[in-house]
Amino acid sequence: MTFRILHWASRIILAATFLYSGYVKIQSPLEFAGALAGYKLFPADLIIPVTYYLPWIEVALGASLLVGWKIRYFAAFTIGLLSLFTLILVVTYLRGIDAECGCFGMGGPISPLTIARDGLFLVPAVFLGLEARIRRRWQSQMDFRTEHT
Repeated sequence: MTFRILHWASRIILAATFLYSGYVKIQSPLEFAGALAGYKLFPADLIIPVTYYLPWIEVALGASLLVGWKIRYFAAFTIGLLSLFTLILVVTYLRGIDAECGCFGMGGPISPLTIARDGLFLVPAVFLGLEARIRRRWQSQMDFRTEHT
């Protein structure tokens, strides 16, 4: 029962996050392009393709997590994407660049708080990616306790 709740909570949190984040970027591509340019990490030729494709990837990822098909694979992709996003935020912050995060639209500069927020999204993603292993380990511990009581 607990695993089922954690499973669904993780999927819903991540799906809602990616669906909303992608939607906001699709609605304001120029603002998102400006945020990407503000990082001073991407070549100018890459900003427009990333501005166009990344939001749709986020929406597709959110929908896939919500549907639940091949969840372990999509969880692994989510872990990679969130790790990349968090790394980009950390690098930009440590370089002392005053840039907008652009994660959920404009209005939030990169700060330790935005880095922590993005990093926290890794928790449900890692849970989904490792859920089968966690369940097996938990079940074997419960079986061991049952046998020895």
